[in-house]
Amino acid sequence: MRRPDLQFLFAHPAHFIALGFGAGLSPKGPGTAGTLAAWLLFPLLSTALPEPMLLLFLLTAFVLGVFAADRTGKALGVSDHGAIVWDEMVPFWLVLAFTPATLGWQAAAFVLFRFFDIVKPQPVGWADSKVKGGFGVMLDDVIAAGYTLLVLAIAMRLLEA
Repeated sequence: MRRPDLQFLFAHPAHFIALGFGAGLSPKGPGTAGTLAAWLLFPLLSTALPEPMLLLFLLTAFVLGVFAADRTGKALGVSDHGAIVWDEMVPFWLVLAFTPATLGWQAAAFVLFRFFDIVKPQPVGWADSKVKGGFGVMLDDVIAAGYTLLVLAIAMRLLEA
């Protein structure tokens, strides 16, 4: 298994995307680093794009991620290499698009998303182990985002009562 470096990051645009603009080069917790990078970049996205355009951007970023993750995984010799973090970034942007723009709610979203991504409850685990290639790399994190949004929606509902 190849460990990516700066030369690899800039060797192909797919690598730059899949490695989350460099966040995936973090020696410890690259998935967490990618999710944190997504959180830090989200204010730029959300202010630059109205909601319908943001959702279109996320769909495009997902499709792009399928190809970037596939190419980068092949180059690294591991389909879902830990340095590939675009699969954390795009779904977390989706989570943030539906999360109240407060530090507390966004921090809860961050913790929940990382929890579901790491623990991989079914069907996250199924998608992670059975769906191959770039689509599989992206899919399990989208399902983890769905769990995150579900738990946040329940929490919001309970706090309203």
